[in-house]
Amino acid sequence: MEIAYRQQIKPSDASEIGKIVRSSGFFSQEEIDLAIELADDKLQHGAASSYQFLFAEEKKTVLGYTCYGLIPATAGSYDLYWIAVDEKMRGQGLGRKLLQRTEDLIRAAAGRNIYIETSSRSQYQPTHVFYEKCGYHKEAFLKEFYAQGDGKVIYSKSI
Repeated sequence: MEIAYRQQIKPSDASEIGKIVRSSGFFSQEEIDLAIELADDKLQHGAASSYQFLFAEEKKTVLGYTCYGLIPATAGSYDLYWIAVDEKMRGQGLGRKLLQRTEDLIRAAAGRNIYIETSSRSQYQPTHVFYEKCGYHKEAFLKEFYAQGDGKVIYSKSI
């Protein structure tokens, strides 16, 4: 399998993002809509949008993506808003490659720190392990942030 990576967003990517995020079974419709909204923002505003994307595709089929951006009013701190890989591609190293390439892009843009926010729900335990294996550490925990029994875990990494 030959994976190609691209940063330029295309109009068809918004629906592909929806499919990929939906395939995980983790996210509510509101969260799926938010992932698509970030792509729509980039499509509408182009370079003026603060959202950056990296897509992994094979034969023009999007298999996974990241969405990230510089945190306003910081000197080199970035948020990783989304990293998602199509369900049929999970466990094959694509997520790790996407994250590494995203880190390289952030580093090339003089980024120093990356922050990732995720849910504390037990279904996200594999996600937590993934981030930790990729060199991120738990920076903070905000109890009951998303809902009762669902806190926010913030991971960080200096690059």
